[in-house]
Amino acid sequence: MASLEQAADRWGAHVETLGATIRLRLHGPLPGPVADHAKLVMLDTIGCALAGSCAPEVAAWQAEASSLEPGSFRLGACPRLGLRPAVQLLAIAPTWHEACEGHAFAHGRPGIATLAALLPLGLERNLSLQGLLDAFVLGYEVGARAGGWLRVNQGLHVDGNWPALGAAAAAAALLGLAEEATVRAVDIAACQLPSSLYLPIRTGCNVRNLYLSHSATLGLDSALAAKAGFDAPPDALAHYAEHHCRASAQVMPAAATNLLLDAYLKPFASVRHVHYGAIAARRIRHRLAGDIDGIRRIVLSVYEEATVYCNNPRPATLLAAQFSLTFGIAAMLSHGALDARSYEPAVFEDPALRRLEALVEVVIDDALTRGDRRGARLLVEADHLGTVYEEVAADDPDLHLRPADVSAKFLRNAAVAGVPANDATAFVEALIEGDEGVPLHHLWGLLQAGVGE
Repeated sequence: MASLEQAADRWGAHVETLGATIRLRLHGPLPGPVADHAKLVMLDTIGCALAGSCAPEVAAWQAEASSLEPGSFRLGACPRLGLRPAVQLLAIAPTWHEACEGHAFAHGRPGIATLAALLPLGLERNLSLQGLLDAFVLGYEVGARAGGWLRVNQGLHVDGNWPALGAAAAAAALLGLAEEATVRAVDIAACQLPSSLYLPIRTGCNVRNLYLSHSATLGLDSALAAKAGFDAPPDALAHYAEHHCRASAQVMPAAATNLLLDAYLKPFASVRHVHYGAIAARRIRHRLAGDIDGIRRIVLSVYEEATVYCNNPRPATLLAAQFSLTFGIAAMLSHGALDARSYEPAVFEDPALRRLEALVEVVIDDALTRGDRRGARLLVEADHLGTVYEEVAADDPDLHLRPADVSAKFLRNAAVAGVPANDATAFVEALIEGDEGVPLHHLWGLLQAGVGE
């Protein structure tokens, strides 16, 4: 086993880069494009939280949490919550339909736990939107780098692990801690990173959606501990990298690199591997003019990694469907959408959808796999149109949401949660186009303006 000195030497450059990332963003103004994209990531995450908050399990959890720890925080029409359950809710709900943000380099979603730890705290401290943005971007940059470096061991899931590091840095910055204390908050979190199993995804169990609440609350606790004067070994991250994960020796992106600009926002409510086939299916549905009754054969050719993570034919649960290549294609062919409503019983159990899903044959595309490229080719045979094909590559424009698309997605998710359209639109306009000096409580109040107690 490597000594502490050896681990510190091996990973010293990574630790230094994380420190420089914190230092740079504690003292420098946000570039305009970074602030603009951060707003879109926050808007999308809040929208996903609104839709996810309506799931029966999440609603029941909120009712219990509100009875035990009532407070001033409210998400749409949800019960009022104290600080800690509010943080947990904002980490649990956005993942419910698998429509939330992600980051390829991080191999995860650095933004959810970070925003969850920040938003209720920012409201309590009467922060401005600018203050929230500054802390969020700092935390995202730390979290994204940590995810690319601290790759979890086989059989584990990232959500309950390294996102806590970004949340800790962000919460520390929001609390006004200086550089040394902010770094110490990250070290405090590094000393207690938990393990979370990948198993629930394979079995379709939604306990996976609890994982990010651990990360968010650990980040908040670590920042509060750093503010209170708790200490931690400065080589905690190096020790964790050396002994407790599959750490990548790849050079970490320089501190000045804005990784948040690479955050992707999903057009569909499913894991990213499903999107390529879903886009192809939507285009074929358009070519069929929505006439799906004559479809007799469906073949999806896709890169091997997609078949490893998304081999869930005939899914019986919501989570299994989000990781199902066959369900994503069938939902898009039958209804022209793959969003939060796709998992409501009327759509999820639709006989026409399930007929199509049973037809889908998934084969590995050797060329894509050998070239380490993502993409898909979909073949559909239909009585009245013969055989039709669609191909979707990794650079397909429909994989990426434009700002107007992000706003439209938010409005759809807000409608699921019963937020009046006028209130949702006012929130979008104030967040995306309004004054960044606006008090956070004023901005947040727009979502509750037309919602009864």
